[in-house]
Amino acid sequence: MARLLSYLLHPLLMPTFTLWLALRIDPHLAYFITPEDRWKVLMMVALMTIAFPLTSALLLMRAGLVSNLEMPRRQERIGPYAMSLMYYGMTAYLLARTPLHPMAFSLFIGAAIALLFTTLITLRWKISAHMVGIGGCLGAIVALGQAHALNAFAPIAAIAVVAGALGTARLLASDHSPAQVYAGTALGFVSVLTAMLLTPALRF
Repeated sequence: MARLLSYLLHPLLMPTFTLWLALRIDPHLAYFITPEDRWKVLMMVALMTIAFPLTSALLLMRAGLVSNLEMPRRQERIGPYAMSLMYYGMTAYLLARTPLHPMAFSLFIGAAIALLFTTLITLRWKISAHMVGIGGCLGAIVALGQAHALNAFAPIAAIAVVAGALGTARLLASDHSPAQVYAGTALGFVSVLTAMLLTPALRF
């Protein structure tokens, strides 16, 4: 069950899931685009943050630079993280050119910042990327609730419970320590929350 939860809440899925959830609970984000165009944006984000990083990881695995997709060794994660950081930057660049509210753009700025620090930390220490992802999701919903006065208690509480379950799963299914789980959650939460509250008007 711990491994299943780790797969269902994989860090690759978190950016697309977070944007989907944000669009569902905050009408301000997609006020000027149609429901059909919202799905097009989500598909673009999924392509950039799921398909491209996964393909890159598979190529690295085929080249022998990564042992498997779980990347159990800390050193294996640096290359895939760096590639994903490039894809996150491209995603933010494309989102800045959509009619979405600027907070959708700053969400991915925050995600890129979290991934950058995750990559740097991984040079010396194995922080939990799963918890960075779920922490970022929680930070995004809290930021939207603060910025737009949303009644977001239910989704925030649900994400907090899921984050607790995921943290437990990572302790059971991997060699992460409690400190690595807590640090990952805090890094994702603070990075996305800060970016979304401080850079909502930033556009290219």
